[in-house]
Amino acid sequence: MADLLGSILSSMEKPPTAHNQESRRKAKEQAARMKKMEEDERRKKAEFRKKMEKEVSDFIQDSTLQKKTYEPMSKIKRSILHDVAEVAGLTSFSFGEDEESRYVMLFKREFAPSDEELEAYRKGEEWDPQKAEERRRRKEQAALETEEDSRSQKRPASPSSNYRDKYSHLIGTSAAKDAAHTLQANQSYGCVPVANKRDTRSIEEAMNEIRAKKRQKKGEEDGAGSSV
Repeated sequence: MADLLGSILSSMEKPPTAHNQESRRKAKEQAARMKKMEEDERRKKAEFRKKMEKEVSDFIQDSTLQKKTYEPMSKIKRSILHDVAEVAGLTSFSFGEDEESRYVMLFKREFAPSDEELEAYRKGEEWDPQKAEERRRRKEQAALETEEDSRSQKRPASPSSNYRDKYSHLIGTSAAKDAAHTLQANQSYGCVPVANKRDTRSIEEAMNEIRAKKRQKKGEEDGAGSSV
């Protein structure tokens, strides 16, 4: 009986020691601090969001502004600002190579940046619309010149004036050779076949024939006069 009672008493939970009480106290204090930090974080986020909403509203109402650039901020704040901008109907981008230097830019929808402008910001460069327009014009001019050069190189050579090459596909090679030969032989006659010429005599022969006809006519007239 005594052994059974001793076993029960030994199995009962021992009263907490001073060390255990201190550990529990520290755990409660840590939990309270964590809770307070979380509450402070939520409060700061709410305050920051309210501040951003006010700045975004002022930005929208200012007709002289097309974009707004913020100082570098933490990832959480950038996320809040992007969300506020989206709700307000703005376009927003983050730029910067590392986490410490990343910042946010807001753009009104009607002045949304072009790809070229965004590329300049990503490179950390200032955007100059006038210089960008000059670069655009130079690129267009270079493209036009390149296209013109390409057309000139692809332009076919002037068609050959050779009669045989020009018409051989229409009248056949043999006929083309004959036509070319006839054309060459008759060049002194203005490309008209000799058979079509009415008079092939020389000028001297023609004049002699005219004189002979005149003499014959005169002789006939003299003979007629003497017989009267």
